[in-house]
Amino acid sequence: MADKNRWLIALSAIAIHLSIGSIYAYSVYQNPLNEALGWETTDVSLAFTIAIFILGLSAAFFGKFVERKGPRISAIIAAILFGIGTVGAGFAVAMGSYIMFLLFFGVIGGFGLGFGYIAPVSTLVKWFPDRRGLATGMAVMGFGAGALVTSPIANMLMSALSIPMTFYILGISYFLLMLLGGLYIAKPPEGWTPHGKEVEEEEDKGGDLAYLKANEAAKTLRFWLLWGMMFINISAGIMLLSVASPMAQDITGATAATAASVVGIMGLFNGGGRIIWASASDYIGRANTYLIFFIFQVAAFFLLPYITNVILFSIILFLIISCYGGGFSCLPAFIGDLFGTKQLGAIHGYLLTSWSLAGVVGPMIVSAVYENTGSYVFTFFVFAFLLLAALVLAILMKRNIAKIREENNNTEKEKGGEPELSPQ
Repeated sequence: MADKNRWLIALSAIAIHLSIGSIYAYSVYQNPLNEALGWETTDVSLAFTIAIFILGLSAAFFGKFVERKGPRISAIIAAILFGIGTVGAGFAVAMGSYIMFLLFFGVIGGFGLGFGYIAPVSTLVKWFPDRRGLATGMAVMGFGAGALVTSPIANMLMSALSIPMTFYILGISYFLLMLLGGLYIAKPPEGWTPHGKEVEEEEDKGGDLAYLKANEAAKTLRFWLLWGMMFINISAGIMLLSVASPMAQDITGATAATAASVVGIMGLFNGGGRIIWASASDYIGRANTYLIFFIFQVAAFFLLPYITNVILFSIILFLIISCYGGGFSCLPAFIGDLFGTKQLGAIHGYLLTSWSLAGVVGPMIVSAVYENTGSYVFTFFVFAFLLLAALVLAILMKRNIAKIREENNNTEKEKGGEPELSPQ
């Protein structure tokens, strides 16, 4: 394993995440499935909701499996499950079976998403101890950008061939791409560092707060502060992603074509924001990065209902979505900072349950508000106050980190040696 190139490990992670990130292109199937089979939009959307829900739950339950068995086996399992889920969705469409479609795309594909999401990310943190944010940002950028690749290809295949054939081709392609990535990816050897002394110096500037197992981490205050921050950040982002087109038309009077272009560009910021924010967090700190996310978004959500200029409205939307993507990409590195890398995959899995819940709550809130008011305006204020709560959590997180670091430093002074990492 020592002869493996960590940049090729990163490329393998990107290949896996680019494949499973195709889930964000799911809306391209909405109209074709409605026209071909008569399935209502809400019925088709349920498969996406199930897939995201299963992603978070499977990541939580199988995080320890990923740590125990390693990223290679986990990535291969992800390739098999996601490939079967996508190909199976094609069979379901060919047979006109809605229940089978939910089972293959939502449940089986969702398990593939869960395994595929956490396996590469937790591994990359260990290969890049000197640049945790950059490393995880590269992989998670692939997840955010998956829709950019899949959307045009899926549209082209459905126009030229058929919906079932599109799922067959994509499913086999995902399987092969994820398998190639899975066969190369591996943990670094025990004690491995890219340039030993430089990493040690980096750690001396602050270092990880503690080296905790997943169950120990889940008992700390900072775990639940981070869970709450992620839940609100994801809820706000998914809400916007789910209604961006009609929302832009309703508030700014944009045409459907203009709104569609806005949605497409949002994909660029979702993917690009992941690597930019994650790389920046290596320099400004993860806690400060999340503070920036919430300060900006609180202001943006209070302002958006009053902005009728489509260009300015779009720019603010793009920046919000970059914060949404950045929250995901900074998360694994933040986990390493807070709890060490001993069971990073398992802890990451526990925290992704926030995604499962947010994937249901975000769209539900905006749908309920719109049905009762006939407008998206009140939705912005609901989420502005939620984001204000997230800002409070981020401030508490920063204080909690400072408190624990001070305790660690005091322990170091008392013992006259290395700091004893706090179990708090």
